[in-house]
Amino acid sequence: MRTRLWHVVAALVAGLMTMPQTACGGDSQSRSDSFTVGLLLPSRSVPRWEHSDKPLIEKRLKELCPRCTVEYANAENDADRQRQQLTSMITKGVKVLILDAADARALRSSIVDAHRADVPVVAYDRLAEGPVSGYVSFDGGQVGRLQGEALLKAMGAQTKSSQVVMLNGDPTSPNAAWFRKGALSVLAGKVRIGRSYDIQGWSTDDANAQMSAAVAALGPDRIGGILAANDAIAAGAISALKRAGVRPLPPVTGQDADLDAVRRILQGEQYMTVYKPFRAEADAAAAMAVALGRGDDPRSVTTTTTDSPTTSRIPSVLLTPKAVTAGTVEQTLVKDGVYSIDQICTRAIRPACEKAGLTR
Repeated sequence: MRTRLWHVVAALVAGLMTMPQTACGGDSQSRSDSFTVGLLLPSRSVPRWEHSDKPLIEKRLKELCPRCTVEYANAENDADRQRQQLTSMITKGVKVLILDAADARALRSSIVDAHRADVPVVAYDRLAEGPVSGYVSFDGGQVGRLQGEALLKAMGAQTKSSQVVMLNGDPTSPNAAWFRKGALSVLAGKVRIGRSYDIQGWSTDDANAQMSAAVAALGPDRIGGILAANDAIAAGAISALKRAGVRPLPPVTGQDADLDAVRRILQGEQYMTVYKPFRAEADAAAAMAVALGRGDDPRSVTTTTTDSPTTSRIPSVLLTPKAVTAGTVEQTLVKDGVYSIDQICTRAIRPACEKAGLTR
């Protein structure tokens, strides 16, 4: 995999804004600048898809290609539904697809169909199998490493005497294995993994059930930390721990910087989350989709290449995630405009915000 500096992408994305066009309006408008982009996201169970990724991608596409339109669909964690949605978009004549696969392997045949129909596919956040034309995500290994490092720091001296429960992501997502591998690269040999579960659909309810099983198997006093793959899973784990009467709560990791998770972090229920700057991811995907829709080489807006189980050297952008704890909410999430202090600090958690120095 070859890597260039991220600022190249920023410059190229900016370049798309000023690229000579046949015109943004008027009789001379080129057909290549009035196409439809299909956007397929995997679920509503993870808040970021609807609240962050969708509006950010739509906004950036409109900025880069004012006459382009967006056809949107959400799979609701159903790979069959997403296959139908993808087929429908091809039938309707979309020029390019941005796809976050509900099941990376199950969507492979649909991506082959898109390729045969000359509809390029940009794999978004998760690397789907099949002949995708581009890939935009975050370094999943680094996500796992940030979680593992934070957990070790929070556990402190308890790493020798207690156990970690790993609540991994959905096994149908290639990211889940990537996160787990990154976390284990930090945790292996330093803590004992008492239990490890795969959480179907990244479901809060499944995480709750598996955490309850871990408490029953290991005992409430022998769990020193929870490696939760994302914030929805963390929510289920914390609920189970509370119901079992575990006090104090062991440190719990997360990912996605969901608003409820940020509030849990400030209240001391969740130790950390991993923030993946969604705007940069959305910008890169939009830039790649517009380039492909115009018939340009996607490598003009990528920084590296990635190999999937089916395709080698996919033009890619892999961005850098950031760890967020109670002490860094302001300089990360608030600074980047993800949330305002007013959004985070409801009346119920205002004392916790003040304790963390998060005040207007």
